[in-house]
Amino acid sequence: KGNGMIGNIYSMGLALQALGATKMFYAPRKWDCAQAFSVVYAHDYQQPTAIAQVLPALVGRSYLDVAGLDCAATKDMSPSRQLLLSPVLGTQGVPRAPIQVHYSITNELQGKHFHYSTSVTVPGGSTLLQVMEVAAEENPQTFSFQTEQTSWGPYVTSIHGLAASTDDRTYWQFLSAGNALEEGVGLYKPHDGEHIQAVFSTY
Repeated sequence: KGNGMIGNIYSMGLALQALGATKMFYAPRKWDCAQAFSVVYAHDYQQPTAIAQVLPALVGRSYLDVAGLDCAATKDMSPSRQLLLSPVLGTQGVPRAPIQVHYSITNELQGKHFHYSTSVTVPGGSTLLQVMEVAAEENPQTFSFQTEQTSWGPYVTSIHGLAASTDDRTYWQFLSAGNALEEGVGLYKPHDGEHIQAVFSTY
């Protein structure tokens, strides 16, 4: 993409590793490495898997370099070469103003088609998963869902009794203003008045 994004924010780590590891095999081109890195620097990664993929690229390495590491040589590393991590200030206990999120589920793909919508009120800063939980608490017959835990966070496997299937190549896709969300339900934080759509889709 023109803004330095390669795929989406979660494919950036591996993409930068691949480009860095194979740069000697490519002719010079207009691709702007600095622009791609600025995309990574600007994002607040939360998932351990995503962080693990981005960190090697940030220090000019890739997973391919692991085979040649000399762990004994790093035990006496000078403090100036060690990565300093700053604690993140928490906001626990600070009341958050409520927001209203519009949430709809749609299946026009298989079985009995359906479309249901609701509006839920949640504290500001709530994740999409929390929005879905409130919708399911308020109307379990319609908005019940199931998830499974993955290394990328919770993955929605079923909504309204309709389960995703690798055999049928189906899944629940989450959209805002017609665009696919770039974060999972456990990380994405809807804003006040936003309409989130869960659409049963194929890949």
